[in-house]
Amino acid sequence: MSWLEPKLQLKVAQKQILTPGLVQMVSLLQLNKLELREMIEQELMQNPVLEEVAEDGLPREPEAGEREAAEDGFERAEREVPPEETKDPFEDFDMKAVFEEYMDATDRQGEREEIERPAFENFLSPPSTLTDHLEWQLGLAMASDEVKAAVRDIIGNLNEDGYLTATLEEIASSGGHEPGNVEQALKLVQEFDPLGVAARDLRECLLLQLHTLAPENTLAQQIVSDHLKQVQNKQFRELSRALNRPLPAVLAAIEVIKRLDPRPGLRYNRANPTLIEPDVFIVKTGTDYQVLLNEDELPQLRLSPLYRRLLDRRAATPDVRNYVRERFASAMQLLKNIEQRKHTIQRVCEIVVERQRDFLDRGPDHLKPLMIKEVAEEVGVHPSTVSRAVANKYAHTPQGVMELRSFFSEAVGGASGADTSLATLKRRVRKMIEEEDAAHPLTDDRIAQRLAAEGIRVTRRTVAKYREDMKIPSTHQRRVKM
Repeated sequence: MSWLEPKLQLKVAQKQILTPGLVQMVSLLQLNKLELREMIEQELMQNPVLEEVAEDGLPREPEAGEREAAEDGFERAEREVPPEETKDPFEDFDMKAVFEEYMDATDRQGEREEIERPAFENFLSPPSTLTDHLEWQLGLAMASDEVKAAVRDIIGNLNEDGYLTATLEEIASSGGHEPGNVEQALKLVQEFDPLGVAARDLRECLLLQLHTLAPENTLAQQIVSDHLKQVQNKQFRELSRALNRPLPAVLAAIEVIKRLDPRPGLRYNRANPTLIEPDVFIVKTGTDYQVLLNEDELPQLRLSPLYRRLLDRRAATPDVRNYVRERFASAMQLLKNIEQRKHTIQRVCEIVVERQRDFLDRGPDHLKPLMIKEVAEEVGVHPSTVSRAVANKYAHTPQGVMELRSFFSEAVGGASGADTSLATLKRRVRKMIEEEDAAHPLTDDRIAQRLAAEGIRVTRRTVAKYREDMKIPSTHQRRVKM
């Protein structure tokens, strides 16, 4: 049983270990401007040797409590100087260069607007949700307490489009309501605004709206009730024969149906738009383009002079000096990583502008294929670095505010395909479909043939995949039968 005995074994292996500074650099690179500002504010609170330059270009004056605490620390450190000091582990640490480079950040501070206005969002009331809107109407309705209780449970079972997702039996059972009260509650809710709310399917939603908006249009009600599938497939001629009604009358009724809202609750449940602030400005100056990083409202950092006295060999104990110097080293690493982040993003954007000049001059149809690997090779970094540099960041360009990732697109095949990006090809497919004859829509094979005539060779299956990616219906679904 000797094989069960513990043994010592030496093994040599290579491992790649990221230093804390490199980890911080990678983390900083993938932050957009808003996230970077939040991260810097956290560092200002955690590292006492970092301070923010005030908007007038001068260092921010410390609060009374901060100044008194620092002075007390200096006096206490001077009283506690030992008669004989041990070897200082940071003795060879060159702090002179640090202070010369980072103590005065005023020369790197641009002009800033001194007027500070309150944010306009502070004066806006929060938007009303569908639930709020329906409960407000419930408070004005005339109904018994039992019916109102059932109404609240119905409102709680509506999805974002305003459809009822639970059966009446489930609502009655889970809420302990009488079935008759639940039925009355449903009728009451379906009379509320928006019209069509609390419907159980599309057919009921449209009929609820027709009963109020066009009660005399029995043809439209009949089409929705019995022939909604034919309307979706645009089989208008077959629909005319099935209803034994003239085609113009059927088309007029369908126009009424088109004006209805199939998702009545969505207007109250729209997600708040994401706040986008450009990280980069691409500005045309003369015949050239200039890349400017957006640093407005980013805290301008410098090293605090209040702690410099503690770096004097006889101004504090070794433990105090070591702590302060560690904080200085951490602050220096942060400042260098921020500068490196700026340099990387600047260089990547300059190459993108150089490659996509036709797009900036002439519009989206002239976007060229560009791979992240190509930019990485020109910058001299790993492709993952470029990917992080453009992640979740936006650029303000002559063509509008765009995500930096949208400048990158793979090339498609063909004689001229090397100069055609995938994004441009999809726009061409969409444009062909928008301009097609509704009675004779283009097939995927026909679209592929037209692209081949332009020098871009793609298969029918590839066109079908692009069309599905853009959520464009098939040829059969797009055909309008007259």
